[in-house]
Amino acid sequence: MTDVLTIRRTPPPDSPGALTVLLFATTLSVLAGAVISPVLPTVRDEFGLDATTAGLVLTAHSLVIALASPVAGRLIDRHGFRVPLAAGLLVYGVAGSAGMVADSYAALMASRIVFGLGAAALFSATTVAMTTLYTGTRRDRVMGWRSSATSLGGIVWPLVGGALGTLTWHAPFAVHLVGLPLGLATLLCLPRTATPPARTRSRALTLLRAHPRLVAALGLQAALSVLLYCIVIYLPFRLDETGVTSPALISLFPAAANLAASLIGFGYARLRARLSYPTLLRASVALWAGGFLLLGTAAHPVPLALGAAVFGIGQGIAFPALTVLVADAVSPEHRGMATSLSGTTIFAAQFATPLVIGPLTVVAGIDDIHLTLATVLAVGTALSLLPHRTTARRGAPSRRPR
Repeated sequence: MTDVLTIRRTPPPDSPGALTVLLFATTLSVLAGAVISPVLPTVRDEFGLDATTAGLVLTAHSLVIALASPVAGRLIDRHGFRVPLAAGLLVYGVAGSAGMVADSYAALMASRIVFGLGAAALFSATTVAMTTLYTGTRRDRVMGWRSSATSLGGIVWPLVGGALGTLTWHAPFAVHLVGLPLGLATLLCLPRTATPPARTRSRALTLLRAHPRLVAALGLQAALSVLLYCIVIYLPFRLDETGVTSPALISLFPAAANLAASLIGFGYARLRARLSYPTLLRASVALWAGGFLLLGTAAHPVPLALGAAVFGIGQGIAFPALTVLVADAVSPEHRGMATSLSGTTIFAAQFATPLVIGPLTVVAGIDDIHLTLATVLAVGTALSLLPHRTTARRGAPSRRPR
């Protein structure tokens, strides 16, 4: 029995069409919230909601992704990534665009919950496809491009949503329809894959107990998600303290982080060729610390933009590195489940960030919270540089990732 995926002779795995579909699909995970964010105040007023209830329109799908990702992972391990990705894109397109005709808050929330099911399959399947179809330096390059595509989506999709939102709050939901032709393109452009019967079923807890490096990588992904959403949610309040109140201007500051991450993504393969994964991750955490130090101490808009950009550089390094480490932490037959746990971790952290950080802003200023995060990250970087003694058996091969 072979433990590797067998690529059949349909479209070649390195075809430009397959890579284009996967990179475009990657941006849709960002589209999910970004495209409707500009019309959120209008949705709130339309249905007479408070800010927290209206915010669930943005975050409900994150919770669904967190809960449904393990199921998506098991389907991918059993059937390959091609069909689950196509099905996820179809659900994404139909349920996501249902907001065009939703006439009540209940109907809108129901559509967002179903939408989350499609998004869960989308996130896991695109990641498995990229880590399966590409290897070596080619995979490093593709992972960098994926990071760049995701970050560019964080810049472009809010602009598209804002432009359509000037027509009606329903209009931005139409952008989700892009999932329908992309689902068809997935079936046409991606190769068929045959997965061997797994010797053991992909169980989340079993994988976590058996692979400590997977746990470590997921922990860093959770930290990255919390830190990113601290910027997305609370940077506008810091800007308000410095006199920046225009929504158009405020939107430029998170864009600084996305732009920096995107630029780093294009050069990620060259960094990876020279640096090991541990070195890349130490550099990322150090950059996160530097970014939050600037965010916590700045009294003017320019240093705040610089802080967001410094964080974005660290994000652009960590995102592709952690994606590969999660995929490589397990055997190929369990890669779908491992990647789905990544989706659970990332989106659960996003959903939980305002619930955890929000109450802290009542007893401490946002700048103090940013400084505390910077201190924790700096200490973590320093500890990671200390020499560690290992107790590996004599003659045992080292499995430390490079």
